Amino acid sequence: MTSAEREKTTTAADPAGPARPNARRAMAGRLSWGLADQAASSATNFVVGIYVARSLGLAAFGVFSLAWVTFGVVLGISRGLATDPLMVRFSGVPEASWRGAVARSSGTALGVGGVVGAVCLALGLGIGGPVGSAFACLGVVLPGLLLQDAWRFSFFAAGAGRKAFVNDLVMGAALVPAMVVAARVGSVGAFVLAWGASAAVAAGYGHLQSGIRPRPAGARAWTREQRDLGYRYLVENVGVSGAGQLRAYGLGAIVGVSAVGVIRGAELLLGPFLAVLMGLSLVTVAEAARVLRQAPHRLRAFCLLLGGGQAAAALLWGAALLLVPDRLGEFVLGDVWQAASGLIVPAVLGVAAASLGTGAAAGLRALAAARRSLRCQLIASTLYVGGGLGGAVVAGTVGSAWGVAAATLGSSAVWWLELRSALREHHQKPLPEVRTP
Repeated sequence: MTSAEREKTTTAADPAGPARPNARRAMAGRLSWGLADQAASSATNFVVGIYVARSLGLAAFGVFSLAWVTFGVVLGISRGLATDPLMVRFSGVPEASWRGAVARSSGTALGVGGVVGAVCLALGLGIGGPVGSAFACLGVVLPGLLLQDAWRFSFFAAGAGRKAFVNDLVMGAALVPAMVVAARVGSVGAFVLAWGASAAVAAGYGHLQSGIRPRPAGARAWTREQRDLGYRYLVENVGVSGAGQLRAYGLGAIVGVSAVGVIRGAELLLGPFLAVLMGLSLVTVAEAARVLRQAPHRLRAFCLLLGGGQAAAALLWGAALLLVPDRLGEFVLGDVWQAASGLIVPAVLGVAAASLGTGAAAGLRALAAARRSLRCQLIASTLYVGGGLGGAVVAGTVGSAWGVAAATLGSSAVWWLELRSALREHHQKPLPEVRTP
């Protein structure tokens, strides 16, 4: 009997027994660590963005934002191949299975960083100028950035969110002196290097925390074993981040590179709430997988509560942003504030719609319905790019923001329709067992 079958049998024997309150407390604890970890991670990203915006101005901030969205694409590749399959198949498994999987998945992330980093370095050196310098520096720091992210997901798969939180605190502490040095240099490339250097420090500490050495040599075996999920998640994640990159590049071409900085400024205003959203995303797939194993009939309600709660919180945060006085906004964002503040309403509505869809997305991941989630993401990415660039053609930066908000609402509906179909199919076939190496 597999570990998944034993867990399912044990739970089914006493579904309403005294273990339920303990299980709920354990889930609340894991969710709390997810929020705390993402708060630390987002605070780091927020500090980087604010520091660059205030130190270099709108145009340079736009260049930095192009490097940032490019990193998002590479991060999507790494997560799709390395850590997303880990979260689905190795959450709550015996430690020996988890350790072997983490060695190979973290090695995969490190390999992705090395290969793509070399490409970015070569392209950056060939392009030259401020943009080329930013991309060359991004290529140097990619391996450390991706490995640090892989440790975070690995700890959450094991239910050890506290370790992920501590790891992000280490990155934040290392960022402070790095930012001071970058400010003295005064270039976009220096800030990219400072950001990546702090991640490399945290990545090294992750090795000490886990006692696991990443195995890049195991990347081929890992991707082969997880290919039924990994390749679909790869396309899905690249669809998310690639859509953002296409929108940023297209917006820069249609309106100007400063417009990219304005959009990024609006995103920074949503930073604290996005910290909550992303923090929950670190643990919701693992929690949804646990709900599926222990009480499958509760999965739909879990996803609805997750998505609805996040959407309501986004609207509340947006209402608070509308009350921020201009003096405080200018203190935080400098010259970026005036343009970014005009995008608060469409940006908040877009995030609220996306939050609603994340509940359904977590359910599809837990069900390992990779084909359905891939279909949803391709539709969502197409709508996102079309709405963002179509709106830019019609009404510039503001039109792009409203186009994205409308597109996100439509894609959220698609996610929920696919989850409903996937739940119907799930009742007709047995739960797949957890894979062990």
